[in-house]
Amino acid sequence: QVQLVESGGGSVQAGGSLRLSCVASGITERNNCMAWFRQAPGKEREWVAAMITGSDYTYYTDSVKGRFTISRDNAKKTMYLQMNSLKPEETAMYYCALDSRNCVSGQYKYWGQGTQVTVSS
Repeated sequence: QVQLVESGGGSVQAGGSLRLSCVASGITERNNCMAWFRQAPGKEREWVAAMITGSDYTYYTDSVKGRFTISRDNAKKTMYLQMNSLKPEETAMYYCALDSRNCVSGQYKYWGQGTQVTVSS
């Protein structure tokens, strides 16, 4: 059974940094898409970044390029999202997701429960 557990959210001031973690269990495939999404109140869920596990391929939405970094520690079965220079409009619940045929635009099969990120101005 696949389980994803996020952590690392919190409250920061604009310009600050946070690192989100997503521990994945029950994964059997080596090469798979893992991603971070976010959803602000009253808005649609937004894809933020993705990677192919077991590879160096990473993908980012334009608004976070140069500020966010997605990575994975295979030994710890943990995916990370390092977020720098955070903006108030990036306040949202952040979710990790796993298993999609298309890392950028595909539908993901497994989801975590989310971790809240609040950026104050």
